[in-house]
Amino acid sequence: MPTTEIILTEKVAHLGVEADIVKVKRGYARNFLIPQQKALEVTPATLKRLNGLKQKRAEREGQEMNAADELARKINKLKITMELETGATGKSFGSITAADIAEKLKAELGGKIDIDRHKIHLEGPIKESGEHEISIKLHHEVTAKLKLIVKATGQPSPVTTPEELGEKTYKAKYKAKHS
Repeated sequence: MPTTEIILTEKVAHLGVEADIVKVKRGYARNFLIPQQKALEVTPATLKRLNGLKQKRAEREGQEMNAADELARKINKLKITMELETGATGKSFGSITAADIAEKLKAELGGKIDIDRHKIHLEGPIKESGEHEISIKLHHEVTAKLKLIVKATGQPSPVTTPEELGEKTYKAKYKAKHS
């Protein structure tokens, strides 16, 4: 299939960001990217516009980096407490997931900032109470550390044996039957 080189004017998923020169199939460029003004054909005139696009890209990346740094500072200062339902024996019912943490973070930050749950790095769902440190990747160069305190809500009770409850065990029933 014939390909052509184009200059991207904005970020296109799985292709690149503005000011990138990429090779794509001619039909994709002609029928989608160029009419949607997401790309320009490579010509001497558009190569001159490339510097403007590079400057626009640098400004955008700088703003994203500053916003990520500011958000990381806020998150690093936070200490979030969440409750985990536990049974009488202390075993947890359910767990705390990245989606739960994202929802709690949004509430703690005033509902203005929405953090994608995929940016929250958990090795697995949290099922134990205690203090946990969670990494949140805000930008490819900025990672925040969140302190999460998990408290158990159920009251663990001492384990009782059937004898303490007045019930006979299998051994006691067997001995009574065969003696």
